[in-house]
Amino acid sequence: MEEDMEDIAMESADASAHAGVPDAWETVAAALMSPGGPVLDQSLSDALGLLCAQGLGRLLGGWLLETLQMRLSSSVVPEFWSGLRQPENELEERGRAWVLLTAFRTLLDRLEPFLGGLKKLEAWQDEGLSGLCGPGPGGLLERAFTIIRALLLFSPAPVLQERVLEFYSRTFSVYMSQEGQAEDGAEPPEGPERGACAGCGGPAQRCWCKEALEQLHDLSRALSKLQLLEWVSSEAVTSILHKLIEQRMEQHCRGEYERSFLLEFQEWLELVLGWLSKVFSSEADREGAGPAPGAPGDAGGPVAPAFQPGGSVLKQWRCHMHQFFCRIYVNMRIEELFSIIRDLLSDFPESKAAIEDLKFCLERTNQRQQLLTSLKSAFESRLLHPGVHTSDILTVYISAIKALRELDPSMVILQVACQPIRKYLRTREDTVRQIVAGLTGDVEGCTDLASELSRGDPVTLEMQDSDEEGNDPEDWSPDPTDAVPEKTGSKRRSSDIISLLVSIYGSKDIFIDEYRAVLADRLLHQLNYNTAREIRNVELLKLRFGESHMHYCEVMLKDMADSRRINSNIREEESRLSEEEQPALSLSSIILSSEFWPPLKEEKLELPPLVCQAMEAYTHRYEKLKAMRTLSWKPHLGSVTLDLELEDRTLTNLTVSPVHAAIILHFQEKSSWSLEELSLKLGAPKELLHRKLALWQQHGVLREEAGGRFYVVETGSSREKMERGVMLIDSDEERDSNTTTQSEQREEKLQLFWAYIQAMLTNLDSMTLDRIHSMLRMFVATGPVVTEMDVNELEAFLQRKVREHQLMVSAGIYRLPKSN
Repeated sequence: MEEDMEDIAMESADASAHAGVPDAWETVAAALMSPGGPVLDQSLSDALGLLCAQGLGRLLGGWLLETLQMRLSSSVVPEFWSGLRQPENELEERGRAWVLLTAFRTLLDRLEPFLGGLKKLEAWQDEGLSGLCGPGPGGLLERAFTIIRALLLFSPAPVLQERVLEFYSRTFSVYMSQEGQAEDGAEPPEGPERGACAGCGGPAQRCWCKEALEQLHDLSRALSKLQLLEWVSSEAVTSILHKLIEQRMEQHCRGEYERSFLLEFQEWLELVLGWLSKVFSSEADREGAGPAPGAPGDAGGPVAPAFQPGGSVLKQWRCHMHQFFCRIYVNMRIEELFSIIRDLLSDFPESKAAIEDLKFCLERTNQRQQLLTSLKSAFESRLLHPGVHTSDILTVYISAIKALRELDPSMVILQVACQPIRKYLRTREDTVRQIVAGLTGDVEGCTDLASELSRGDPVTLEMQDSDEEGNDPEDWSPDPTDAVPEKTGSKRRSSDIISLLVSIYGSKDIFIDEYRAVLADRLLHQLNYNTAREIRNVELLKLRFGESHMHYCEVMLKDMADSRRINSNIREEESRLSEEEQPALSLSSIILSSEFWPPLKEEKLELPPLVCQAMEAYTHRYEKLKAMRTLSWKPHLGSVTLDLELEDRTLTNLTVSPVHAAIILHFQEKSSWSLEELSLKLGAPKELLHRKLALWQQHGVLREEAGGRFYVVETGSSREKMERGVMLIDSDEERDSNTTTQSEQREEKLQLFWAYIQAMLTNLDSMTLDRIHSMLRMFVATGPVVTEMDVNELEAFLQRKVREHQLMVSAGIYRLPKSN
């Protein structure tokens, strides 16, 4: 009986407990959704204990989150978008800002009960009341904020970003205006009022700048409470900052190369960070209160890492702005780099500031390959084409060396970007002559080469070629990944302008031969024995190329000094002669050591007997001074100073070439000559004489009449008399070189090779290309051309001989034709 009574009592207690569960649930739910802190009274504690006893305590969190999700879907989110989409054309900017703030305030008010309930429940779980347990500190709130973001921002209408962007742009203008730094690129306020506020853009009497900053604070606080601050703000703030940096760059930096902008940007950045601190002020007040997106990454859009303290957020924004500034600056300077290089010689070193800023920014971005591609393309499209003179290409190349050496001390950028220039210069026939002329100060566009040659402590080419590097191993650093593996880093860094130009051809012999030709031209044209400038150049070149390579040039200069002394001795001897024995012409000469001078042009010319007698007398006196030696005259080289006496005028001190003088001297014998008669008399081709006669025609001394005869113009107009009373005529209508050209010398040397090749094929019957090349290197190893003629060049020469039917080739084997 007693046992039956106990069972009935227990069943009654269980029934009463089950009956009290709905009331307990209502009590706990009402407590969670009511404002106030998580304080438990006795009834609430009993209700909570009942729910936990029935295993329902663990369902409270899920119920709250599900209720939040349903409320968001059904009313809160539609209400938010409805409030934000008020007709834009019915509102001014001030009104649209108020609508934006109101929409987020309303959203916060609607969600505050749910967020408060979750905080209370988390507090109870943390205290372990009545055995409650949960996902851990902040777990429920984290899930709640995730739901809010998912439902609110999964597919946001464009109006949200438009309103946020407009509001933040206005608050930025207000802040910068108050700081006294109104943006140059800011659009002027609409309307005709001159008294408009620089910050809010409205009339001064209706200024709402203070209100805008208060609204910015309120909006940041509301978004922070919802953990939406950076989710909503990052894209707009990023867009504003990017636009402002681009505008500032265009207005202040483009086309300006003479001052640095890094410090100026840093000062402006600190002002912008002051505005950012207001945008993220609520974030700065909190210390890691839960997950929220961080500052945007390099891509420029919002991302979502775990939340950082406010100071860290501003640091991330500072880094992002630095990165974006560097990237935009590099992009702009890459577009302008060709212009910077082209104008560098005239602006250097003032324009170094732009290069140094570019170097600073390039080290912080991954844009080296972009720079290389763009610069190479600019060189190829704007510089390397037939319309540009070789001296201009060299000038740009020298500027590129200076600029890119500052930009990249490893000189990898220079090596890669300028490779097309070096390759193209090898195809220009006058490249070597232009470089040599620049070294000796003859070319206006390459004056930097002359100063580079004369600078102190030059880098000799022997040092360039040495494999021994005296650098401290501790200072070694690897080459960048984009380096071309042709030359070690130390050799690249030690290369100066002259050595880089010389290395275009890979052989300094070409430059030395060209300098000999330039030196010979200069010495043979000036004819005054003044060699001080040339001696200085030779001494400087000896420091670069070594004394042994400049030996021939020293002999040439010595010939000039010897010629002056010999002429003085002969003149002194002539002065002691009687008047009858004095030569009819005063003759001076430059005596050349033929083995040391470059080949001279050969032209046939028979001088008048009077000149030949003077030359024979001079030779006789020379032989008396220099026993066992004689002179072989070059009658077409030199200059003649003469006076022309005509019927109504006298032309004095005319300096002309020997062939011009010989032509006009023959007109003393008779007043008219045909071209054929002059050609027979002088032993020169008619084409040459016709070109030379043009000079006397141009100056009104001779005229050509019908039948091809030339006559002396004894009387001229008064205008001609006035203009041509005294004149100095150059050696020709253009200044011809007295030495043979490189191509002419090359052809002579190739003929020397041809003699060797014929002898080899006569003895060995047939040979391959490689064997011919190796045999040539063996036989002519001492010649100056062997190292210059590679296999490809030899093959081209042999193919030319095949086309001329002087060689036969079959399956790569060469032989002489049987008829030979």
